[in-house]
Amino acid sequence: MKIKILTIFPEMFSGVFSSSILGRAREQGLLDISLIDIRPFSASKHKNTDDYPFGGGAGMVMMAQPIRDAMAAAMGEDFHGRRIYMGPRGRRLDTSLARELSREEELILLCGHYEGVDQRALDSCVDEEISIGDYILTGGELPAMVLVDCVSRFIPGVLGSAESPEEESFSDGLLEYPQYTRPRELDGLSVPEVLLSGNHADIQAWRRRESLRATLLHRPDLLLSASLSPSDERILQSLRAETYFVHGCERSDASVVTK
Repeated sequence: MKIKILTIFPEMFSGVFSSSILGRAREQGLLDISLIDIRPFSASKHKNTDDYPFGGGAGMVMMAQPIRDAMAAAMGEDFHGRRIYMGPRGRRLDTSLARELSREEELILLCGHYEGVDQRALDSCVDEEISIGDYILTGGELPAMVLVDCVSRFIPGVLGSAESPEEESFSDGLLEYPQYTRPRELDGLSVPEVLLSGNHADIQAWRRRESLRATLLHRPDLLLSASLSPSDERILQSLRAETYFVHGCERSDASVVTK
């Protein structure tokens, strides 16, 4: 997959895209990531990319002209993909959207900064807007990093195991089950016996139950949209009947009673 990122701070990306899984994916040719500095495309004498907003107000607004010209250069003669502005008004990034984007041939990400981007640039050279959450950041660079990392996990070969992205939190609408590694016992705390049994059916059943348990305890809102089987519903009914102890409180049947 080709990913081009339009930004006025390309230096922010160097460490993120050259390390760990993303770095290996680039070395293997699975990801082709290029950074395009918007500043050289500015037609102004001092190559500035922002100006005061019409109508007044605090802060500066990114100018349309440099962005439009940078986008045209990024698209080239034969662009097949999606142009995305990392902004607060867009569709929320989630697993479903990341999986959808991973099937694209090419992505161009526009990183805003300051108080925003001239609307004419968004209207003329952006296909959609994507947000990574309801909070404020100083610019679109960090959201772009998050989107690239999230999307890349669904590109075949990036993780090295085809099953990995489908077993992690949110892949099927639920949180992930607990994980354990060596040693088998640590300060009196043992790994659940089922994980040492070698019985794959029992292990899968345990993992599903614990995934449902974690979601019920920490993110019960996810259960409203998760794809649940009749077996899952029976497990949830059983879990709701149990008593949980969370942060010094006794929690029973989705109610919290102070101890």
